[in-house]
Amino acid sequence: MERKTVAFVGLGVMGYPMAGFLSKAGYSTKVYNRTYSKAQKWQDEYQGIACETPKQAAQECDIVFVCVGNDNDVRSVVYGEEGILAGMKPGAILVDHTTTSANLAVELAEAAQKAGNEFIDAPVSGGQAGAENGVLTIMCGGDSAIFDQVAPVMDVYAKQATLLGENGQGQRCKMVNQICIAGVLQGLSEAIQLAQQSGLDIEQVVNTLKHGAAGSWQMENRATTMAQDKFDFGFAIDWMRKDLGFCLEEAQRVGLDLPLTQQVDQRYAELQAQGLGRMDTSVLIKALNK
Repeated sequence: MERKTVAFVGLGVMGYPMAGFLSKAGYSTKVYNRTYSKAQKWQDEYQGIACETPKQAAQECDIVFVCVGNDNDVRSVVYGEEGILAGMKPGAILVDHTTTSANLAVELAEAAQKAGNEFIDAPVSGGQAGAENGVLTIMCGGDSAIFDQVAPVMDVYAKQATLLGENGQGQRCKMVNQICIAGVLQGLSEAIQLAQQSGLDIEQVVNTLKHGAAGSWQMENRATTMAQDKFDFGFAIDWMRKDLGFCLEEAQRVGLDLPLTQQVDQRYAELQAQGLGRMDTSVLIKALNK
């Protein structure tokens, strides 16, 4: 089967390696980044073409992937005379890996359809390490026939890609994912405090508990650094607050109260006010150290 031509828009800590996996897998790959020098750097490292506009990147591509910051960032690269939709050929597929609102996913699906294109919302989980190692989990919303076309391509940087339903359902699944992470970090923060005050060795505790029912990615990858007061890496709480905002909006829409999510979100807000917005989400433990 003929290899598809693809584009990747957004070369941050996630998009840069994801686009690299596409190139290494043999896909003809075009890239765009708001800072053009980043696209040029990617072009020097991989086989592909650095483009100066999202439109240029999208031209003649079968699939265009996007991974940027928030709803407005997505709109800024998708719409307009130099946007992705202006460059996409008829029948091409737009795949958004950005974590956004479900409303935006529905909006983009309608805009793509009006332009003669298809759309899949496909937020990812696994963080920078998952992107660099090609083992992301991808949560998708959209038409099953369209998903079947893009899934084999996404497989080059994913360990799992699942279709959850119509457009927006991928984003809603990502909301569930973020609530789970928030809850685990809250419990882990309290557990580490108890372990420290009780004189336990944190590394030994982790090596013991990670094999049992308490084991989690957060425990294995963050407990030791939390105990060492190291947070200058990873997934920033600025982004987590954005994501939790989507969770709380969706909860309000369906008539649910999410007290733990609200509590963690408020604690992150307090940490932001202390200038810690760019720290990893595991800095939540500092909100408990009062």
